[in-house]
Amino acid sequence: MKLSNYDISILDILQTNASLSSSEIAERVNLSQSPCWRRINRIEKSGIIKKRVALLDRSLLGMEVVVFASVKLTTAARQNMDAFETEMRNHSEVQECYTIAGIWDYMLKIVTRDIRHYEKFVRNTLSVNSAISELNSHIAVTEIKNSTELPIHTQL
Repeated sequence: MKLSNYDISILDILQTNASLSSSEIAERVNLSQSPCWRRINRIEKSGIIKKRVALLDRSLLGMEVVVFASVKLTTAARQNMDAFETEMRNHSEVQECYTIAGIWDYMLKIVTRDIRHYEKFVRNTLSVNSAISELNSHIAVTEIKNSTELPIHTQL
């Protein structure tokens, strides 16, 4: 889908605040409400906008620990990567899961209430998974930047 400058501006605004009405967005991008709404609708139907959500403050909800875990699968498990990926999708603590190049097979972003909860998650979930041969945990200490906004102005 070819995006116009209006489309990019609309997407940039929605990344910052998806609760704005189409008339508020139209005003910010200097369009009338109807064409702006049509553009938003077209972009949503194309799949570029996957869904609109509320971003929660994990600290205010008592979720203090962020861990980046490197996972290496057993040689036999590499043939069963789908099963591992399905299991990771089913654990709410696993916020993100990526296959990666290099000596590790996956990188997980795990969020838990505290270090004890993370330890329980490792002991009761990751350690008992026979597909995992090696796990390396990197506990985040200070969050410097955490954004969901894509750099669309610099990439398109």
